[in-house]
Amino acid sequence: MSSTSKASQRINALLDENSFVEIGALVTARATDFDLKQTATPSDGVITGYGVIDGNLVYVYSQDASVLNGTVGEMHAKKIANLYDLAMKTGAPVIGLLDSAGFRLQESTDALDAFGTIYRKMADASGVIPQVSAVFGNCGGGLAVMAAMSDFTFMEEKDARLFVNSPNAIAGNTIAKCDTSSAEFQSKEAGNVDFTGSEAEVIFGIRNLISMLPANNEENLAFEEGTDDLNRLTAEISGCQGDSAAALAIIADNHDFVEIKADYAKNMVCGFMRLDGVTVGAVANRSAVLDEEGNVAETFEKALTPAGCEKAADFVNFCDAFDIPVLSLTDVTGYAACECCEKKLARAAAHLTFTFANATVPKVNVIMGKAFGSAYIAMNSKAIGADITIACPDAQIGSMDANLAAKIMYEGQGAEVIKEKAAEYAALQNSAVSAARRGYVDQIVEAGDLRKYIIGAFEMLFTKCEERPVKKHGTV
Repeated sequence: MSSTSKASQRINALLDENSFVEIGALVTARATDFDLKQTATPSDGVITGYGVIDGNLVYVYSQDASVLNGTVGEMHAKKIANLYDLAMKTGAPVIGLLDSAGFRLQESTDALDAFGTIYRKMADASGVIPQVSAVFGNCGGGLAVMAAMSDFTFMEEKDARLFVNSPNAIAGNTIAKCDTSSAEFQSKEAGNVDFTGSEAEVIFGIRNLISMLPANNEENLAFEEGTDDLNRLTAEISGCQGDSAAALAIIADNHDFVEIKADYAKNMVCGFMRLDGVTVGAVANRSAVLDEEGNVAETFEKALTPAGCEKAADFVNFCDAFDIPVLSLTDVTGYAACECCEKKLARAAAHLTFTFANATVPKVNVIMGKAFGSAYIAMNSKAIGADITIACPDAQIGSMDANLAAKIMYEGQGAEVIKEKAAEYAALQNSAVSAARRGYVDQIVEAGDLRKYIIGAFEMLFTKCEERPVKKHGTV
């Protein structure tokens, strides 16, 4: 492996020192048409091999843009496919470092078949081993599909480009008008990218994420010796003002919460944390974003949106595939009401509801604030399969806000009557106590005690085993 190419430098930065072992270093292109015979193709434009991250085995391939612009041809794809075969046999993650002009035109149908071969390997590996991609240069056309088929996608924030159609190829658009290939667009608008940053930040992020994930779907070793106090109080959650990402960081071991797709659909938070050393996936409604000084920087409705539902559903689906327990923090009053949302909302909410209901991993739901209507049901409610439901003392749980319910039931009977009936409705139908009396809430817990009760619930559920009706797969 050349130690001077960017492709090799990225591998060396990613893996533990001196741990990389290259496979297929002598492979070159077989095609000779269109002057390829006269062109040197060392490693056919992709370095492949294995190494370790924090002592854990991973397989990695890194495209070399200095060789035929890193384009994918027959032998290039064969090396990646061979890496997947080894990863599937040994049960270890695959990390792809992407920097390529895409399809190798000189190889035509051979290159087409090459892409298809990689797609098939990625499809077979989905749900069996974690797949991570990082875009450092160009990643266009069919290569963008490879990035999207990965479980998690990282993108360098300045020079990387991710696109199916280049910005200038989109009717009515130019790259100067809207750079649809940029990291900012792909992370904030499209939601195709989970993490962005400098090259060094991307490398660190991959290492951090891999340390959180199990090696495969059968041997879940995503835990370590807990180093944080199990009984640490979390009273500061009360000051988070609706920022559930901040709340999750308070609950997590050593305040370490790794957020996924942080720039996309910000009203829904997804990410990984450890609780007593065990990796847990977290999903939470968010109505505010706090800045570094603890001031509210952005606010959102307490409503489910299509993007938020899809973001959460995809994340829970990953957790379920790899036997990662799921924690949800619920604070939602309904669905976003706008024409754009209405086009996709029913389907997206159905997808979220199905995914939570279908997941067989341990599931704990904490009702932090309001939990109204069918939007609450979709958020990992007891009705669709949460194993343990915890509510904060001031949580409100019911069909709708008490004042609105009173106005509907006692329309035209005067403000005093409506006020009286609203208070009665809140006590009888909307309180955490009333829900607990009906068995819809298992525990009412003060904010300061949430961490120890959540850890206790997951410890109790550690040996959970739940069957589903025999079928090939669901269709939602």
